[in-house]
Amino acid sequence: MILRGANPADVPALSRLASEAFIAKFGHLYSAENLDAFLTESLSEAAILAELADPTRLYQLAADESGALLGFAKIGLTCGFPDQARGNRVMELKQLYTAPDATGQGIGALLMDWAMDQFAARGSDEVQISVYAENHGAHRFYARYGFEKVADITFRVGDHIDPEFLFARML
Repeated sequence: MILRGANPADVPALSRLASEAFIAKFGHLYSAENLDAFLTESLSEAAILAELADPTRLYQLAADESGALLGFAKIGLTCGFPDQARGNRVMELKQLYTAPDATGQGIGALLMDWAMDQFAARGSDEVQISVYAENHGAHRFYARYGFEKVADITFRVGDHIDPEFLFARML
């Protein structure tokens, strides 16, 4: 497995992977209109290309030996939830997705280790993660890294509002 940063040439494959992973895990929760609105706003090639140009966003990709993407992590070097911040230099894990057919292979753990190393190297004293309230597997995954639920929040998909939990860990 190869871990590497993302570049503009990765955008089509990254958008496809992100969309496929989101639809596989959460697509059944939304109307077609809300799902399409979210995919366009957040996971389209245009959205990802704009984020790659943002110096406060970092992507790390996991690929197989042929170069096919298996997963990615996206971190934010700024605080996404300042009202719940306890630290002085709060950063956020924005996304951690694996390809639907690649879950359970340790890809998420490799990407999470990379993200935690980035947060520490950049002087973060707290990391926040927004997680769907019913995504119990993700809750367990983040708990293994020392994250705890600190707040009930919401997440918008189109005009649908999801219940989310904010998890955080002091570094």
